Amino acid sequence: MFTNTFWALLPPVIAIALALITKEVYSSLFIGILAGGMLYSGFSFTGTMEHVFVDGMIAQLSDSWNVGILIFLVVLGSMVMLMNRAGGSAAFGKWSVEHVKTKTGAQIATIVLGVLIFIDDYFNCLTVGSVMRPLTDKHSISREKLAYLIDATAAPVCIIAPISSWAAAVTGFVDGANGLTLFIRAIPYNFYAILTLVMLLTITFSRADYGPMRKAEEQMRIKEPQIGEHPSLTGAEDQPNPPVSTKGKVIHLVFPIVVLIVACIIGMIYTGGFFSGETFVDAFSNSDASVGLVYGSVIALIITMIFMLVTRVLTFNECMNAIPEGFKSMVPAILILTFAWTLKAMTDSLGAANYVGGLVSAIADKHALMSMLPAIVFVIGTFLAFATGTSWGTFGILIPIVVKVFGGDLSNELMIIAISACMAGAVCGDHCSPISDTTIMASAGAQCDHIRHVSTQLPYALTTAGVSFVAYIITGFVRNWIICLPLGIVLMIGAIFVINRIHLKEAQAEL
Repeated sequence: MFTNTFWALLPPVIAIALALITKEVYSSLFIGILAGGMLYSGFSFTGTMEHVFVDGMIAQLSDSWNVGILIFLVVLGSMVMLMNRAGGSAAFGKWSVEHVKTKTGAQIATIVLGVLIFIDDYFNCLTVGSVMRPLTDKHSISREKLAYLIDATAAPVCIIAPISSWAAAVTGFVDGANGLTLFIRAIPYNFYAILTLVMLLTITFSRADYGPMRKAEEQMRIKEPQIGEHPSLTGAEDQPNPPVSTKGKVIHLVFPIVVLIVACIIGMIYTGGFFSGETFVDAFSNSDASVGLVYGSVIALIITMIFMLVTRVLTFNECMNAIPEGFKSMVPAILILTFAWTLKAMTDSLGAANYVGGLVSAIADKHALMSMLPAIVFVIGTFLAFATGTSWGTFGILIPIVVKVFGGDLSNELMIIAISACMAGAVCGDHCSPISDTTIMASAGAQCDHIRHVSTQLPYALTTAGVSFVAYIITGFVRNWIICLPLGIVLMIGAIFVINRIHLKEAQAEL
């Protein structure tokens, strides 16, 4: 009765609405999950319980990909705790204040690091957050702004990087065409990802923050941040006066991060068969990111512990005590991820994919709308990713439909544009959604309250989405990125300055 209809999208809509209204994410997600279970079982009590906990939560926690991500999260939490206890984070904070003199410089450093770590979005969020948090705190950059900088350089960068776990996922969904060639050709048309980076740089250099983010930044300017003052998703700062080594140096933060990056890259290409004769690019395309990140992070953790012991900044017992503390610091993020995955399982079981796929196919059959198809696909992809909290699931639903509509004809520029619009919409919805795993990871990396991250980021994401939508309308008719991409960049910069001027006038009128 409720499957394969618009009712399939009701559970995530309920969860997201409640989270934004109540500012409380755990109960909101659980109520959404229960709603999905009740719709699936026809409001049967036993059927709902079985579907929610057996088909949903237990099945998701038994999934090898999900377990790998949880292990990576826990190991990285332990590594961050080791770096903090060794005094590496504190030493980096002191060094960065001496060398990065301005608030703009601190934000640019965060953006550059986020762009450089393009291998995987989970890896990006947690690594950039742990490295840049001391620097941004010293320059009175709000945790909300740090979370946005992390989130905006995670998925948007991964989706335009040919060598990344995201490129591998996209190429895997393309049947009947060369997936990697198509991915590379689609990059200039991925307006949301590119314009997100344009927005980051424009806001950073012009200091044109607006909406809830402006208020968060103003609060930081009024009062210097103190340790424990920020609301934390992970609870890492809630530990009662953890002992920090006075012998720590910058190398005790930089060395573990470098080892982690190298080890995770090696782990990913290993799972893709690089050491069995595959090329580097093919190994990335075939890699299992979940397993590769586990291999890399565990090896990095062992090397980090040895390094801390050899340099005598921590004793063996202190290293061992930091590991469970790091685990505990990630428990809230693990709980939110578990609920988000379970909610996605409810949506999948109700046939959301079939419902949305039918809509796209019906629109594509109307040839009069073909030039508008990229803009329509972008909107549908955004809504689907927002409701389900998954970019990759959105790729899996929409990309095969688009390829089928055009018969896999790579010579048809409109197919390239439509597939790029699908990828852009998926990233946009993922960027906006409070139940997205990437958004959750960004909150964890910045140690920012999750709902505050979502509410401050949303106006920025919606602004970029609006400009991207206009760009896709134009591109559907022009079909040339050399004209449309510069036009989109100009529109993006113009929109930011117009919105900022409106907010300044409103602020002056209130005084």
